[in-house]
Amino acid sequence: MLERFHAAPLPSSFFFMAILGLFLSALYYHFGKLSPSFAFSFMLVFGIMCVASIISMERAPVEDILALDRKR
Repeated sequence: MLERFHAAPLPSSFFFMAILGLFLSALYYHFGKLSPSFAFSFMLVFGIMCVASIISMERAPVEDILALDRKR
């Protein structure tokens, strides 16, 4: 199953939004503006987004990224 795994190239804005969302969720939880269950849910989603973007940075084929740049 992992032999045929191909990571999709994700834009850098996806990683930025993941880090920003993770930071803001933690900040809102710390100052009491978000309940613990919502804070955990948001941090879980943004954490998964962060992991996905890191996998994309390591595993995505360079040819696909270059092909996306040529289409512009």
